[in-house]
Amino acid sequence: MGWFQRIFQGETKSFDVDQWSALIDTGARTAADIYVSPVKAMRHAPVQLGVGIRTGTMATLGAHVYNRADKTRAEDHPLYRLLHDRPNGWTSSTSFVQEMEKDCVLEGRAYALANRAGSGKIMEIIKLDFHSVTPDCDQNQEPIYKVALKGGGTVTYSWRDILDVPTLGNLSAIRQCREAIGLAMAMERHAAKLMANGARPSGVYKNKKKLSDIAYERLKRSVNSNFSGESAGGVVLLEEDSDFTPLTFSSVDIQFQEMRAFQLVEIARTLGVPPNLLFDFSRATWANAETASQAYLTFTLMPRAKLWEGALMRLLSEEDQAAYYIEFDANGLVRADIAARFEAYAKAVAARIMNPNEARARENLAPYKGGDEFSNPNIEAGKPPLPGERPKPTLVAAS
Repeated sequence: MGWFQRIFQGETKSFDVDQWSALIDTGARTAADIYVSPVKAMRHAPVQLGVGIRTGTMATLGAHVYNRADKTRAEDHPLYRLLHDRPNGWTSSTSFVQEMEKDCVLEGRAYALANRAGSGKIMEIIKLDFHSVTPDCDQNQEPIYKVALKGGGTVTYSWRDILDVPTLGNLSAIRQCREAIGLAMAMERHAAKLMANGARPSGVYKNKKKLSDIAYERLKRSVNSNFSGESAGGVVLLEEDSDFTPLTFSSVDIQFQEMRAFQLVEIARTLGVPPNLLFDFSRATWANAETASQAYLTFTLMPRAKLWEGALMRLLSEEDQAAYYIEFDANGLVRADIAARFEAYAKAVAARIMNPNEARARENLAPYKGGDEFSNPNIEAGKPPLPGERPKPTLVAAS
């Protein structure tokens, strides 16, 4: 209880986060008798990988500010640079979105401060520690946020100054599904203990008569020294008509491996991530893996992107909201597939949805003269060849 007393006596020394969470969150202990907090859950390999995939892919969806009038990117807007490049001097936009989304997965909500200049212009966006923010309402039922300072005291901010990224019910996916994670951790612990004993099942030692204390201690030392640690698999010398009978059940009999695989699927389901992304290929094929990836984009990432867009729009004034909108670009997810990317560009240019220079801009390539025209190169004749393209031969009528 020493750490408990230090907390309430005002001492600022560090303490065990898991112990503090256990004090205020008694429901964190699972039926498997394992305490599952967001911090401890991240030590479990499938959870760590799943959270990394969920937050990493979300961070690849770049956020942009667009003009409502012509649907072009408003690169001159001060918020564009903060969302596209760096929200502050020490954080990249990718890292910012990833860390905010991690708070959403682990804690159920994420907060950041929009630091404004005297004119009201947002100069930087700074991520806040989730545990330092207390949401509340003022007398007009408008949201306010009380932020605890490290040196003591609190500062109250208006909802216009706080980026508040929500989740469904502002519930932590890790906390809501702690039983599934706790069971997976319990089976992992059991497997580790099983291997520590040489992967041999325990058994029963039988003796026709009572062993003396000396014989009992000698037999115990022999078992512990030969069936555990680096000496696992050694020979145990039995004495005084002793007999060893191994237990009949084993990990195979109780389908232990299948249970561990199922818990991996449960964790993937908790995070909204396809199991094949957690390296569970038991039911993956070339066809359903692609379908699962598309479903992941449609049903997990895009709803999250819409919630992010709504939260970011709160940072704009009413005048700016009428002239601008914020949208995430999902094209970043296909950057690794060059064939699919260039095929989409070709179709978009042919359908006059994009012009060649717009497609080249997405690939960070310089524009060329005449590339701003919307034309179909597949059907329109007389167009000059593209850079590097050989001109088509001209047919000459025979005399």
